Amino acid sequence: MTLQLAVRSYVHALSRPLRTAAGIWQQRTGWLLRLTCAVSGRVGWGEVAPLQPTDRLACERALSRWRNAADATCNRDQLEALLPMLPAAVAFALGAALAELDGLVQAWLPAPRSACLLPAGEAMLPMLDQLLADHPVDEPITLKWKVAATDPDLEWSLLTQLLERLPCSARLRLDANAGWERSEADRWAGVLQDDPRLDWLEQPLAVDDLQGLQALGHRVPVALDESLLEQPALREHWQGWQVRRPLLEGDPRTLLRQLQEGRPRLMLSTVFETGIGFRWLALMAGLQQLGPTPVAPGLAPGWCSGGNLFSSDPSQVWAAAETVR
Repeated sequence: MTLQLAVRSYVHALSRPLRTAAGIWQQRTGWLLRLTCAVSGRVGWGEVAPLQPTDRLACERALSRWRNAADATCNRDQLEALLPMLPAAVAFALGAALAELDGLVQAWLPAPRSACLLPAGEAMLPMLDQLLADHPVDEPITLKWKVAATDPDLEWSLLTQLLERLPCSARLRLDANAGWERSEADRWAGVLQDDPRLDWLEQPLAVDDLQGLQALGHRVPVALDESLLEQPALREHWQGWQVRRPLLEGDPRTLLRQLQEGRPRLMLSTVFETGIGFRWLALMAGLQQLGPTPVAPGLAPGWCSGGNLFSSDPSQVWAAAETVR
């Protein structure tokens, strides 16, 4: 089967800077892919959205074979054979486009209600108060707070105030982005281990500290995130919650099948993608909601600006992106 592949770049700014243990994000850059069947005219869409600079360079090199042509011609079998050798973010985009061409997605599901993302540091409290004031009192709210991103004593003080404000029906996730040492994680676990509002500590320790993560998991729920990207085999072995970021994991068809089959304890998370990548994230989060362990996904509502780059119509997203020459 002959396919035509076109590539466009995009840049978008977050609505506010996002501070994490790994640094500060202020904008996102990536590429959109359009894969067209030369015979049927059917179109599949994909998005390449790497997070780290080194990953971006690897993706740029991988895409260079197609970027200089308005529509590069590809052989389907050769493209499939190439997927395992590509950077994961590029493999996601191509796998997503191929899945759409093949009709593996019968219907795009709407995004479920998301957890609300709180900023790091002192900015957390004003946003928390605003979210609680705006949220219907009869509906539970799930909150995620970025920690290990500023002064530890300040965060410790803010935790006390957060717990005082948090309703009994609320759910709380604390995301350290692998930024804590064991002693700091133990200190937080000591306060939170008996709190029924805690969903989990998200990647509290370094990605390779599996012994520490497992030991901490006996005290409080622990969800892995970055560890799963660094050591993909853990996706099959970690029995606790897993924070899955499909756009960073490679060909999405495997995860799609697992979710369709009811794989438990997965939480789908954003990388601040455009509308093309978000279709897949919403679909997978919707499938997870239908499975045995439904949970609010991490879609960071309100952290991306609006406009056609975030449309649910891929052609509008494509038109809004910058053409790569």
